[in-house]
Amino acid sequence: MAQITFADYELTLTKKKGARGEFLSEMEQIVPWGELISLIEPYYPKVSNGPGRRPYPLETMLRIYLLQIWYNRSDPGIESDLVEIPCFRYFVNKRNDGLHVPDETTILNFRHLLEEHDLTKKIFDTVHKYLVDHGARVSKGTVIDATIISAPTSIKNATKSRDPEMKHTKKGEQYYFGMKAHIGVDSEDGTVHSVVCTAANVADVTRADELLDGNETEVFADAGYRGIEKRTSHPSMNFNVAMRPGERKLLPKDSDLYREERSKSSIRAKVEHVFCVIKRQFGFVKTRYRGLKKNADLLYVLCAFANIWLFRKKLRA
Repeated sequence: MAQITFADYELTLTKKKGARGEFLSEMEQIVPWGELISLIEPYYPKVSNGPGRRPYPLETMLRIYLLQIWYNRSDPGIESDLVEIPCFRYFVNKRNDGLHVPDETTILNFRHLLEEHDLTKKIFDTVHKYLVDHGARVSKGTVIDATIISAPTSIKNATKSRDPEMKHTKKGEQYYFGMKAHIGVDSEDGTVHSVVCTAANVADVTRADELLDGNETEVFADAGYRGIEKRTSHPSMNFNVAMRPGERKLLPKDSDLYREERSKSSIRAKVEHVFCVIKRQFGFVKTRYRGLKKNADLLYVLCAFANIWLFRKKLRA
């Protein structure tokens, strides 16, 4: 057995945990490790008896990848964190038999492995199935919405250009440059069941049909989805599209129509909880990679673990 450091040993003895330690301890209990490892294992390099360095254990690389997702770290950033932050090392290597930290190229190659075999979408589907088996997705309603993720506008890079797949759009009086994350969530428990990634200039309503699985009877959306009933392949659904804010302000507050709009808003708030976890908890407020494909792969995993985080109380029970 390799000798552990004093810092790692002290971490095993301490009773009180910080915010990072509490979060990682909770995720340790509720993440479906077995299902995720079984999903990736067929594509992961096998250990051979020949010359050359042996691959790191799959579970070690998966845990490092998830730390990247949860704390919005780059490849060199997470390598540095594993050296400097004891609770990160302890989360990655629970056995305390010493951890040789993978370099940033090894971490990069693992992410490329997931992207190459479209495993990020499969991770999202695996987590969604896991949650359904534990009682998620119980209603026949879907809330759809989109949020803008900004992209770097600087051209101080090797190509002297912005990302060609990111576009400009205007929301209110503010201009944005980046992409849009379109999601569909269950109207009862707020878990994400569909994800679409586009450039920022794509209208929300044009991607609405891709966010519906056809089993809904009720669809809730904001005013950006006006005319959705003409664009969908599911005309039998009941579409509850909100009024524009300026129109709603003119309604008498004691009217039935005002109360109906307030009721719609309380249901549509479920989708904002997901955006809050993705942007505030996981820090995904700006695109990390160039191109929609890489950022869409990241978004799938973010939504998968936003689901787990929002559903954690039922999973613990």
